[in-house]
Amino acid sequence: MYVVIVGAGQVGASIAESLADSHDVAVVDIDDDRVEELVYDVDVLGVEGDGADLETLAEAGVEKADIVIASTDDDETNIVTCGTAMTTTDAFTISRVKSAKFLRTWQQSAGAFGVDHMVATNLLTAETIARVVGLPAAQDVETFADGVVQMAEFEIPESSPVADQTVREADRYESLTFAAVLRGDEVVIPRGETVLQPGDEVVVIGSKESVHTFSHAISPDVDGARNVLVVGGSDIGYHTARLLQDRGLKPRLIERDHERARELAEDLRGTTVLESDATDREFLEREHVADVDMVIAALDNDEKNLLASLLAKRLGANRAVAVVDSGEYVPLFEAVGVDVAVNPREATAEEITRFTREHQAENVAIIESDRAEVLEIEVDDESVLAGRPIREAVADLPDRVVIGAITRGGELVIPRGDTVVEPGDHVVVFVESESLEAASAAL
Repeated sequence: MYVVIVGAGQVGASIAESLADSHDVAVVDIDDDRVEELVYDVDVLGVEGDGADLETLAEAGVEKADIVIASTDDDETNIVTCGTAMTTTDAFTISRVKSAKFLRTWQQSAGAFGVDHMVATNLLTAETIARVVGLPAAQDVETFADGVVQMAEFEIPESSPVADQTVREADRYESLTFAAVLRGDEVVIPRGETVLQPGDEVVVIGSKESVHTFSHAISPDVDGARNVLVVGGSDIGYHTARLLQDRGLKPRLIERDHERARELAEDLRGTTVLESDATDREFLEREHVADVDMVIAALDNDEKNLLASLLAKRLGANRAVAVVDSGEYVPLFEAVGVDVAVNPREATAEEITRFTREHQAENVAIIESDRAEVLEIEVDDESVLAGRPIREAVADLPDRVVIGAITRGGELVIPRGDTVVEPGDHVVVFVESESLEAASAAL
């Protein structure tokens, strides 16, 4: 597959790195230094120039492209790039936009703007946050097989009852599979004797109920978030509050600007909008922030989000989720006390990469910036799994692949060694990145 990516920032670079191993990739950017750096680091064709210019796209080989991805930081440039590309190619076009207003227009008319698929960064970020709010102690959550199967990633706290237990001792859940343990830079495929150490990040796959039960087991002091405080009436803050109130929660939202607070109060009927400065300690104490289950910092500035998160936790808030625009700050935020740092660019890059791979899989979740993936695949007659017990079929799969769950006719089947996989089954598998190509071909 030939892919043209316009924009070599964090999103474009991340997509290029993810696709370059298995596809031919060209990257276009007006910043020559960015292009040179990416060409040096990754095996791609680099083109300096304006991606909305037909001559530049032609230089990048757009006529032979299968996919054109517009991923600059400017919504209008991305949309015009897709429209320009469609005048000379039949390639599938994907546009990244921040504002949901473009998404609403595009959704009303398929193919509007010359865009075949649109990824709205702010809405996507809010959806990522809302999934985390729904599962106590989780750092990442995805669903598969029409919601029957859930994948979640948790960090094992030092005080957790499962810390220092073996997987065999911790595996007390009928429909849960321990898919991987992320320990520093190492991805450990867990065996019965693998010990879960404090600080490990464990990836589990199973039914929603079992994943939820496990989340309580590793952090029994963390209850489900009912009392949620959103800090900042940005587009991300607005969509987060909307998604939470649609779920039946009654979030509170703090917005400093009078006009914006008034607009939000009119639009978010299920949310209590408070007009104030979220870093005002006396105000937060009056609003009983000590009773908050989760504070979500969605201001338009990384430093303000860090300050608001840490202040709220210092005053007693149980957990904090912060939006972090600069990807390099994510580890810092989590090291100093923010429980989950969500980077919109990383979430966008994952979504676009996920979409380019859905030609091979029904659904994909990318783990820890492409260290591994969780795939949902519908088994056909050509799969090494078809008609064979899992114990026998895994011998024909590459190492570092874990079958986490199976659904058959919409019902969950617990994968065991003697489980025979049937054509038409949906399997949810964990695959380390190095084994991805071989595993995808075999499955």
